[in-house]
Amino acid sequence: MPRTTTAVASRARRKKTLKLAKGYYGSKHTLYKTANEQVMRSLRYAYRDRKQLKREMRKLWITRINAAARLNEMSYSTFMNGLRVANIDINRKMLSEIAIHDPKGFATLVTKAKKALEK
Repeated sequence: MPRTTTAVASRARRKKTLKLAKGYYGSKHTLYKTANEQVMRSLRYAYRDRKQLKREMRKLWITRINAAARLNEMSYSTFMNGLRVANIDINRKMLSEIAIHDPKGFATLVTKAKKALEK
């Protein structure tokens, strides 16, 4: 039986890793071992940061809503509670967009939340 090697598959695997490492600094884009280490680390960072981006965006939206609510003499927590009591279902992303681009519309939401809390 003839001797077989995995030359084609292993070369393809190395080429794939080096292609992913394109643009890295120093030997991280030329030497396979360092490139593989950096690619694996980069993929871990990418996976982790996809989750962290969602957290950071939610924090940003809450900060914006809080700032706009305080301009209308209301805190974030009471505003969100008032919206919940008034059965107004708008997510935080849209609330922050309304707060930035339509302050009058946000003010009407604040008045509705205040009225709902008074009842």
